[in-house]
Amino acid sequence: MARIEGVYLPANKRVEIGLTYLFGIGLTRSQEILSDTKVSPDIRIKDLSHEQVAAIQKYINDNYKIEGDLRKEITLNIKRLQEIGSYRGTRHKRSLPVRGQRTKTNARTRKGPRRPGGAVALKKAITKK
Repeated sequence: MARIEGVYLPANKRVEIGLTYLFGIGLTRSQEILSDTKVSPDIRIKDLSHEQVAAIQKYINDNYKIEGDLRKEITLNIKRLQEIGSYRGTRHKRSLPVRGQRTKTNARTRKGPRRPGGAVALKKAITKK
């Protein structure tokens, strides 16, 4: 089992797909890494030699920010936006969509499940008396 940046890659996957288990590496970047290190994308991770794993890891460390460093940078960017009081920062604070999506009917993923009690429930309670 190959271990890169503290992440164990799944042994039975192709290298091309296995590298995408690292935060910050997608399929395109994975293909680029393999072409630059001259490793075949069709090899399974369990069949990689130690030299190939070392070459991949060295290339990633030299050229990309991944895993913890990338997560840290993203959170610092969000904190910076919140501190300067930008519109995007206030949307992050309120946990609302940041990129201009509508919120009247959608945005349930960002806002969370619906909370019971609204204008309709209040009307029913008043008319029952």
